[in-house]
Amino acid sequence: MKVDSVEITFDPRGIGDTAAQAEAAGYDGFWVAEAKHDPFVALAAAAGRTSTIELGTSIAVAFARNPMSTAVLANDLQLLSGGRFNLGLGSQVETHVTKRFGMPWSRPAARMREFVLAMREIWHSWETGDRLRFRGEFSTHTVMTPFFDPGPNPHGSPKVYLAGVGELMTEVAGEVADGFLCHSFTTERYLREVTIPALERGRAKAGKPLAGLEISGPSFVATGTTPEELDESVAETKRQIAFYGSTPSYRKVLDLHGWGDLHEELHALSRRGKWDEMTAAIDDDVLTAFAVVGEPEQVGAELVARYGDITTRASCYAPYREDPARWSRVFAAIRTG
Repeated sequence: MKVDSVEITFDPRGIGDTAAQAEAAGYDGFWVAEAKHDPFVALAAAAGRTSTIELGTSIAVAFARNPMSTAVLANDLQLLSGGRFNLGLGSQVETHVTKRFGMPWSRPAARMREFVLAMREIWHSWETGDRLRFRGEFSTHTVMTPFFDPGPNPHGSPKVYLAGVGELMTEVAGEVADGFLCHSFTTERYLREVTIPALERGRAKAGKPLAGLEISGPSFVATGTTPEELDESVAETKRQIAFYGSTPSYRKVLDLHGWGDLHEELHALSRRGKWDEMTAAIDDDVLTAFAVVGEPEQVGAELVARYGDITTRASCYAPYREDPARWSRVFAAIRTG
């Protein structure tokens, strides 16, 4: 199992140093999220400070962009990194796409499928010189003159990872992507009963085995080396679980466990800005279903026990103050587990 470092909040002025530290610490991959800063800018900086570690977006918002602009960005990062770039894409939710980015929204699974296929056609055109002839339902790409054609990438096209929770998007990932990014708001039961069957259906459509698909399993982790650290991490993890649980798009995970009423409660509280009350609504049963809780060595062993036969990559979602020494113990336990 590969072990990845994931940066959710970061300062782009220091991200190159952070990537270099992750490489020196022995991580297999360095992934950055699109939140307050642009992940592509961050990884351009990271590419210049590293030489071996894989680099990826986890995730970049596909529907804030178009297939051509994203294909160009990904191709350039593949060049800059010497073939180490992985393009991780997600759809985000309708409100953010339409009201934050001001972009259209409809049939996200179908739109994402076409988005990836369009990029692959663009890369194919650059690689082979064949005429670009992509006509889709959501976008059309039929013009590629020599002035705009970067030509073949000596490192090949980047791998494409898709993130998903719902069955339709997950099935699309199985069909058209090279890897799948599990959302942190998931559980072992949801992965085994919903996610894996959907990926298998998608792979079957493409005539490919599931074994060829990389599956990255970010998981909530609440850990600490002192009781005070553990209490802090549990509180912040519960807060983040409550935030995701209030989102209608993710209700299906709670429903599987019979916790649909919890979503209604969290959603109502979120609309009133009652964030502390939302956190208090997450009991220990919910916490331990979504998060691995314990001392660093226990956490590493439990991650392997839960997901070792499902995922090919491991990372930890820790919405609280970082401690590099703490995480080195977690990932040492993963590697020996």
